[in-house]
Amino acid sequence: SHPEVDYTYSTVGSAAGEIDSGSMYVRLVPKGKRHASQETLSQEIRPELSRLGGVTAYVFEPSPAGNRKQIQIKLRDEGAGYETLGRFADQVMGAVRQVHGAADIGLSTKGDRPELEVDLNRPLASTMGISVSDVAASLRPAFAGLHVGDWVDPTGRTRDVTVRFAPEARTNITDIQQLPLLLSSQRGPTTVPLSAIASVTTTSGPAAVEHFGRDEVISVEANVEGRSLSEVSRDINARVGQLAIPPGIRITQGGEVSDQAEVYGDIIGAMGLAVLLMYLILVVQFGSFLDPLTIMIALPLSLIGVVLALMITGESLNILSMIGVILLMGIVTKNSILLVDFAIWAKEQKGISTRDALIEAGRIRLRPILMTTMALIAGMLPVAIGAGVGGDFRRSLGIAVIGGVITSTVLTLLVVPTVYEILDGWRASFLRAIHG
Repeated sequence: SHPEVDYTYSTVGSAAGEIDSGSMYVRLVPKGKRHASQETLSQEIRPELSRLGGVTAYVFEPSPAGNRKQIQIKLRDEGAGYETLGRFADQVMGAVRQVHGAADIGLSTKGDRPELEVDLNRPLASTMGISVSDVAASLRPAFAGLHVGDWVDPTGRTRDVTVRFAPEARTNITDIQQLPLLLSSQRGPTTVPLSAIASVTTTSGPAAVEHFGRDEVISVEANVEGRSLSEVSRDINARVGQLAIPPGIRITQGGEVSDQAEVYGDIIGAMGLAVLLMYLILVVQFGSFLDPLTIMIALPLSLIGVVLALMITGESLNILSMIGVILLMGIVTKNSILLVDFAIWAKEQKGISTRDALIEAGRIRLRPILMTTMALIAGMLPVAIGAGVGGDFRRSLGIAVIGGVITSTVLTLLVVPTVYEILDGWRASFLRAIHG
C-alpha cells in the first residue's frame, strides 16, 4: 500500500530451525523516485504492524551482524535464579517503554510455554535398579516418537512411520503416570508405572534460554526512532539506574551501543596518536618545540565548526562524523602552516618584526588559504547533501568536514597570528632572561 515500496520477499522459519518466526525483506524504489526516506517509511509502518494480531513485528535495517535490534540490555544471571531474572527483565522493559525514541521494545525470550515436570524419587528408583537415563529413554519415544519402519503410500512414495503418544495423551498427566518402565528381576523382565517412582506435574518454563559468557541471560531489546542512538541509550541507562537491581544480576550492554563504544574508543585512540605524530613531524620540520603548538591550535578551532554544523543540520556525532574529525586534523593545520611558515621566513629574510611578518603573511597567504578551503568545501558538498544511494549514511561526514573547515579557516586567520605573537614574545623574554 506504500508507493515507496518496490517489492517484498518473505521467508518463513530461520536457519536455526525456528518455525514460529519469519522475516520480510522490503525493497524500496530508488531514492530519486520517492519522497519519503527509509526512516520516515519505518515510522509509518511500525503502527501498522502493531495492529496485526497474533504476531510481534519490528522493523530493522539489514546488517552483517544479523537481524538484531540496535539497543540490547543484557541481564546476566550470576546467582539470582531464572525466575528473578525474568521478573527484573519485565521491570527493565517497562522502564525502556517510558523513554522517548525507543521503539520495537521486547525481550529476547519467547515467553513461557507449558511443560511437564517429572520429579524422580531417586533413592526408591535406585533400589529398583532404575536410573534417570532409563526414565528419559522411556519418555523419549512417548513424546519425540520412535521410528518403527517405512510405508509406501498409494502414490508410490516411501514415508517414515513414527509411533508416539496421541496428542491428548501427551498432555494428560494420568496417561503419562501410567507409562510402563521396564524392570529386571529374578523372575524375569517386568514393568512398573512411572507413578511408582516419580511424580508428574504441569508447570511452565522458558521457550528459549540464552547464554552469554556461561551465564543465563535475558536481553531487553529496542530500536531507535526519531532520536539518535546515544541520546536514547543515555535516557535508558538513567531509567534503568533508578531500578533496584536484585543481588546476583549484572547488567551489560550489547548491540550497536556496545559496538559504538568500542569504535569510539578506537577512534579517540587514533586521534591521539595522530596528534602526537603530527606534533613530532612539525617539530622536526620547524626545529622548534613551540611553533608546532601554534600551528596545532587550529585543531580545537575546527571542532567548534563540527559541533555547530551537526547541530544546525540535525545530524548526530556518529562514526562517520568522527572519521571526518580525523580527516580535518590533517586539513586544518595546512592553513596554520602557510601562515606560520611565511611569518618565520619573513622575519629571517627581511629582518622585520613579528607583528609585521604576521600581517604580511596574512595578506599574501590569504588567497591560497581561501582557494584551498573553497575547493575542499565544493568537493564535500555532494557528500553533505547526501546525494545518491546510501548518501544519508555518509552525510554527517561531509557536514562535519565543511563545518570544521569554515570555522578553522576564519578563526585561524585571527587566532593563530595572535597566539604566535604571544608565544614569540614569551620566547624572546625567556631568552633575554637566560642571556641577561
